[in-house]
Amino acid sequence: MSDTALVLANGMFRSVFAKTTHGLVRGPSRYPLAGIIDAEHAGEDAGELLDGRRRDIPIHASVGEALASADPRPTVCIVGVATIGGVLPPAVHAGLVEAAEAGMSLVNGLHRLLSDDPELAGIVDRNGSRIIDIRKPRPTSELRFWSGEVLRLATPRVAVLGTDCALGKRTTTSLLRGACREAGIRAEMVYTGQTGWLQGYPHGFIFDATPNDFVCGELEGAILGCQRDTDPDLILIEGQAALRNPSGPCGSEHIISGATAGVILQHAPGRKYFEDYGELGCEIPPVSEEIELIRLLGSQVWAVTLHDEGLREDDIEPTRARMAEELGLPVVHPLRGGMPRLVEVVRGHLQQARHDEVRS
Repeated sequence: MSDTALVLANGMFRSVFAKTTHGLVRGPSRYPLAGIIDAEHAGEDAGELLDGRRRDIPIHASVGEALASADPRPTVCIVGVATIGGVLPPAVHAGLVEAAEAGMSLVNGLHRLLSDDPELAGIVDRNGSRIIDIRKPRPTSELRFWSGEVLRLATPRVAVLGTDCALGKRTTTSLLRGACREAGIRAEMVYTGQTGWLQGYPHGFIFDATPNDFVCGELEGAILGCQRDTDPDLILIEGQAALRNPSGPCGSEHIISGATAGVILQHAPGRKYFEDYGELGCEIPPVSEEIELIRLLGSQVWAVTLHDEGLREDDIEPTRARMAEELGLPVVHPLRGGMPRLVEVVRGHLQQARHDEVRS
């Protein structure tokens, strides 16, 4: 039987900081979920609270309460939040202590390594359980440098990038993979963040836990491994941060080193400033500028996907339609029925690429 898991959200379930929890609730998950810990919403179903879809994943007030009611007994406790700078919130730390004392193994995707915490490491050592720090850097001797082999790969790559952090890039990538498969397109996903690993996707790496010299090589290696193992029609690459986010510009590697044929660009038209940098006046550039920047980097935007944060309900569809007209591109909402249209766009580009290859 697979290890089942509790996920610590601890008061942040309804915030963007719980995006790891949200991804695991939506699935897939490397560890089947036995419950979520968040006292503020104890007694509710995590799926219904997230997006109105019941998934029979209960929310508990504490680890102890969850262990008392779950059958089988969960053996893994996952840090379900992604905080600025990878800081470990006190409430989450308390939940980890409770879980470790109950003999559970701890799985952590924050930059703050649990194995460096004397209290947690001591408890785990005494109980014979484990700490898995997903972002613990691997030795450079195990890392790959970019070779250029990816340039000879015929399988099309599409990067799902965004105009900011915390926009749902991984969710869109995962949903698009599933929708393509349902439509007969053998799509695979290369993850680049901790949640992708936690969801159990086999190909990828942790972008921001990799020394800069090796980021492009690890990306290339993940793409080549995906091609070798699965021989897909399409490889989707999860984006991180944004091309012009001042706290961590990212995305050019996906385009240039991954040699992507196209980009799906996630955007929140209701968000004016980069996440958490409004006081500094760091405005998100116009989406039209990002599209042009992507062209200059050597790829093209195939479609724009919407995150509706900051929009009133009755503004969402007019905003989508206006953007589509202004940009001259398909604009879809991935969580509001837009996936079939996005699959059509992807299929059209793949067919055009095959046609051009035959003609050449």
